[in-house]
Amino acid sequence: MNIDTADIKAIEEIVATVERTQRAKDAEGFLALFHPDALWTTAHGKVLIGFDAIAEFTRTVLPNSAWDGEVTYEAIHIEFLRPDVAAVKIRQIYHATEGDSEGSPLYVMTKQGDGRWLVHAGQNTEVRG
Repeated sequence: MNIDTADIKAIEEIVATVERTQRAKDAEGFLALFHPDALWTTAHGKVLIGFDAIAEFTRTVLPNSAWDGEVTYEAIHIEFLRPDVAAVKIRQIYHATEGDSEGSPLYVMTKQGDGRWLVHAGQNTEVRG
């Protein structure tokens, strides 16, 4: 499969935007990254089906989150399943005064007709041990 490097850069920019919006506790900026039919599972196993459910959860939880450090997101592997569908493995680190914690999200992203990439499905998993 011939993958355009612009698609890789666009996907990496989505991941960077996730980081920026999480740090800023910017629910609307974060939600702009989702496909209307998205499916999201939180690190603690809460399943959110559709944009409305994701938005309700995000608008409640993100602005009120209480971490006291920084979070970083890094796309560590991008696997194109088709030219318009990519599985993206993320390394997510919460840097806090009491120590770091790690998440291991997997995003399935789809390329839209206008060329934008959106998160279509996401599964976040807390890394333990």
